[in-house]
Amino acid sequence: MWNGFAARFHPFAPGASSRPGPRLRGAQLKGAHVNRESLAERLRLAVVVSRQWLLGQAGRAGGSHLGLAYVSVPVPERLLIAPQDLRTGDATQAAEIYAGRFAFAGKVVQLDGQTAFELVPPSVDWAEALHGFGWLRHLRAANTTIARANARALVGDWMRSTGTARAIAARPEVTARRIISWLTQATFLLQDAELDFYRRFTRSLARQVRQLRREADRAPDGYPRLLVLVALTTAGLCMSDQGRLLKAAQRRLTEELDRQILPDGGPLTRNPGMLIELLLELLPLRQAYMARNQPAPTALMNAIDRMMPMLRFFRHGDGAFAHFHGMGFTAADQLATILAFDDARGAPVANAPYSGYQRLDARGVVVIADTGPPPPLPVSWEAHASALAFELSSGRSRIVVNCGMPSVNREQWRQVARSTAAHSTAVVADTSSCQFLKGPQLTRLMGVPIVDGPKHVEVQRGTRNEAILLRASHDGYGTAFGVIHQRSWRLAAEGNRLDGEDVFRPAEGAVLEPAPFAIRFHLHPSVSVERLDDPHTALLSLPTGEAWAFAAPHIQLGIEESVYLAAAGGPRRTTQLVLAGDVAEKSRVIWTFMRTREAHPGTTGGLGRSGSR
Repeated sequence: MWNGFAARFHPFAPGASSRPGPRLRGAQLKGAHVNRESLAERLRLAVVVSRQWLLGQAGRAGGSHLGLAYVSVPVPERLLIAPQDLRTGDATQAAEIYAGRFAFAGKVVQLDGQTAFELVPPSVDWAEALHGFGWLRHLRAANTTIARANARALVGDWMRSTGTARAIAARPEVTARRIISWLTQATFLLQDAELDFYRRFTRSLARQVRQLRREADRAPDGYPRLLVLVALTTAGLCMSDQGRLLKAAQRRLTEELDRQILPDGGPLTRNPGMLIELLLELLPLRQAYMARNQPAPTALMNAIDRMMPMLRFFRHGDGAFAHFHGMGFTAADQLATILAFDDARGAPVANAPYSGYQRLDARGVVVIADTGPPPPLPVSWEAHASALAFELSSGRSRIVVNCGMPSVNREQWRQVARSTAAHSTAVVADTSSCQFLKGPQLTRLMGVPIVDGPKHVEVQRGTRNEAILLRASHDGYGTAFGVIHQRSWRLAAEGNRLDGEDVFRPAEGAVLEPAPFAIRFHLHPSVSVERLDDPHTALLSLPTGEAWAFAAPHIQLGIEESVYLAAAGGPRRTTQLVLAGDVAEKSRVIWTFMRTREAHPGTTGGLGRSGSR
């Protein structure tokens, strides 16, 4: 029944068979090519390091940002307002903290008579969470006298000594998180507090704000720098006698919002999760301006207005975000809270050219594709090599996904998750389409940004017979292999069929040389895979009872293990469909997802077993 399925019906099926491309120049030139590439890489890394050093020096001396670095921050006589914390607290965790069990970032530590800040932290993520004090919201959720006294005792312990993780506690983004947490929970902390604690609390806040305003331009670019500026602006609004601080911090925040929030509302980092994290800070900041009867900066209001529609752009039918460029598990409660502030509640846009994404949507079937180059180098330390990767969902069921990032043990998985092979796209010669900074000395200095990758990503979008057509190409493999990867999608108007085509064509001035490729389709763990007699076809069963057939004519279909990193409870085993070949012998590959069975009435989906039978 399924024999020749895609060959008969696929709109991209050619009338004539594809011919293998001619071979590249002789092997005698390869050694010189490798040497030139090695020299070019060293020169490029030298330029990267020099640029980063110069940027750091510019943040330390001279320039237009001196006003913030040297503005006076007097100890406030009082706190004027306490901003709202939009993140949800859990009273059960308050009981755990009172019992001396601190569970952060997948690690649980029992105090056993010590203070939390005296212990050697089990991980950097655990220490960042501890010193960020976001857990105060759980104590506030309990809203008991014991929880309040416990919160004051823990804050008092920190003010006396930050403990063994001083360097982590002093990081700009950790300091910013701590300042925001203390200010948002100030009413809870200071209720019935003694005058001595109140004075020590305000003095400590002033010291931390002074430290942070000196470090603002040294904070990592991207979300951490925005968080620092939000913290300083919030402090200027909440603490008395901070007019100069507020003016300087507001000016810098305006500059960064204009730079980092693109015209279509996407973030410069290209990480969809940054929208959620940033809006959880900007919305309370906007309310803080209202509470102080001051007009919020136009740039702040405009940034919020641009970002809100993009929340719907990245959502699948189950409410979760697509996994691109560092996005992991979607906290449904946080997203729902933010969307409650969205007055427009309109349909998501389909085209986000500045952010580098496209969305195809037809009758509940959603395709979200990465059709942009990597973000600029200074904000690429969490970006992925995901050019032309896509995700597919039907209703509330996810079908094709990218591996995403885990919520815990991120350092262990980070570089694996950033590789092209962790995305539903084509990989040439088991090599990522982006090159990451290498070398322990350099990475300790700068993290692991992307130093090379696709420079030209061409995108075409249109309709034909009411179907949505999308075609994109990137040159990420052009320098190393002389290959341009082109991918096309066609989503039927009824939403029951997605046709795709992957083409490997020679880069300008080159011809195709043999190089292996693998086109990967990572499946959500709830999808069950059944291999049929036809070696080109598989049947995908969803937890709603819905079924889809995947077919790729003229190429062997492989079913391999994969891992879904972005699951709520941590990484989960799953499956991937793999089409493998050689770019010189099989330069054109067509494939199809087609619905073969509708969902059962009344089903809403869920997590099921994955695997091939």
